[in-house]
This record gives sequence, structure tokens and C-alpha cells, in this order.
Amino acid sequence: MKIQMESGQNKRQIGRHVKLAGMGRALAGNVMNFDGGTRYRLRTGETLLDLAEEAAEKALAEAGMGMEDVDCIVCAMATPLQAIPCNAALVHERMAKGMHIPAMDINTTCTSFISALDVMSCMIEAGRYGTVLILSGDTASAALNPGQKESYELFSDGAAAGVLVKADPGEASGILYARQCTWSEGAHDTEIRGGGGLLHAFSLTEENRKDYYFDMKGIQILRLCARKLPGFVEDCLREAGVAREEIQAVVPHQASKALDVIMPRLGFKKGTYINRVSAYGNMVSASVPFALCEAIQEGKIRRGDLVLLMGTAAGLTVNFMLLRY
Repeated sequence: MKIQMESGQNKRQIGRHVKLAGMGRALAGNVMNFDGGTRYRLRTGETLLDLAEEAAEKALAEAGMGMEDVDCIVCAMATPLQAIPCNAALVHERMAKGMHIPAMDINTTCTSFISALDVMSCMIEAGRYGTVLILSGDTASAALNPGQKESYELFSDGAAAGVLVKADPGEASGILYARQCTWSEGAHDTEIRGGGGLLHAFSLTEENRKDYYFDMKGIQILRLCARKLPGFVEDCLREAGVAREEIQAVVPHQASKALDVIMPRLGFKKGTYINRVSAYGNMVSASVPFALCEAIQEGKIRRGDLVLLMGTAAGLTVNFMLLRY
């Protein structure tokens, strides 16, 4: 979606008049430390549903709403809580049982929250829904391979939620621009091969056990990103008609320790983007909304700020979104 300019005025119009009315976040209870990095993993008896519910309740409270105000529940998560039903149905059972609220999943793995904002903002703008509860979070630790240090020491279990609503007339909040691309030459650089329709759960043997663990080829991902991302970011900024200097905050996916290598190559100097990898690691789908929520709560992002949400995900998928918070 390209930015529209007002006739005779140097003023960008909001493409979709929506805003995040409230956000919440939650971390798993088991704290671990690896080489100076703090990671959070589910403790015994704790589930991702617990974290999702906690984050959602905080987001609703901040928005001054309850479940009775929600028109749609969206789980923007990378991994299934069960093979069937969808994650959103299980969240619905936990938080809205007996209510007629529709529930659905939107999954682009690590960038699922950005994708959900993109899709559901269109639904709100079209008048289909007025208030959408979006939840992200993953139990990354469930499929980590202890023998693959690079990934085993990177991920955390956490959740984040946002309440997306129609912005009031006169409010500056909205989504100005959004774009998503997928470069499937990287489809097998980040994957869990087992557990789905191609290699189902009953096919597990000692010989193929590694196929059921998370597998990340970090060097190959970095090479693909280095080739593709600079041009993608330049195209997005040009189409949006926005200069880097106009952006008050950049919230990237907290993919790895290489964040400080990748972001400067994209033209974002250290200190202009949020880097919380050492504090939390990679929380998969929760990474972007968790970092966004924290920045809002700490006053680093304020109403009216122009914010860039961006990140890469397995596939290889990349998302870029400019929003006026």
C-alpha cells in the first residue's frame, strides 16, 4: 500500500485508521543464563496458554476493556498448541468460553504479529470488526536441540498481546504502509521438519529424531538476508515516501546476536533501533510485540511517534510496517 499525499500539502495521510489501545506481555518463569544472555523457559506446570492469557489480560486492562468488548481473537503464533484445533480456539476456551467471538490463526512464524496487524487493520478499516485481540507467543524451548548451541542458547518462551481498535476521528494513529515478501530459497534454512503432514508424529524414530528438533542454519540465513534485505528496505522507504530520519523508533525482530550487524547494513545506526537480544533472546512470534510493548511502557515510544516494525521469519519471509502509534 502506497502513501497518499494531500493535494497542495506536504502531509501524509493515514492509510488505515487504527491504533493499539493496549498492550501486555508475559515471560516464562524459569530463568537461564548463557554467556551473559538471559533466557526464559517454561517452568514445570506452566504452559504457553498461561502466558498468552496473562499478556491478553494486561493488554485488555490497559485498553480499559474486557472480553465482552472484543469482536475477534487472533493468535499470531509460529507453532501450534495442538495439531487441531487452531491456537485461537484454545485461547477462546480459556478466555471467552460461551461467547460467540470468532477466533482464527495468522501465521508467518516470527513476523506473525506484524502480519496480523496488517490483515486485521484492513478488516477493521472495512468495518468488519471494531476491536481485535491479537496474541503472539511460542514455546521455543519445546523443540530446541541441546546439541545445536547456536539455537539452544538463543531462544526464550514468552507471549505478548495487543488490542487493535478503530482510531477516533482526529487521532493521528494508524498504519501508513505495509509490505511483506517471501524468498523461498531460504525455506529450509530455519525449520522443524517433523510433526506435520510431510513427516507426521508417528514417524518418529531414533534415526530421524533430529528432524523433530528446531534446525537453524545461521550463516545461510545471514547471507540471504545480506543479499535481499537492503534493496527491500530501500524499496519500502521509497514507496512510503519516508526518510529514516523521520522514524522515531525501529522495532526489529530480535532474531539473533547478529542484529547489530544487520541493522547498520540496512541504514539504521546503533541506538536508533531496539535491541533486547541479550535481555530476552529470540521469542519467535512474541519478539516484535514484546519489544514494542516494553518500549511503550518505558516511555521510549509515545503517542504520535512514527514506528517501524520489521523482521525476518522462516520461509524466508520479511515484513515491513510503518505505523503512527
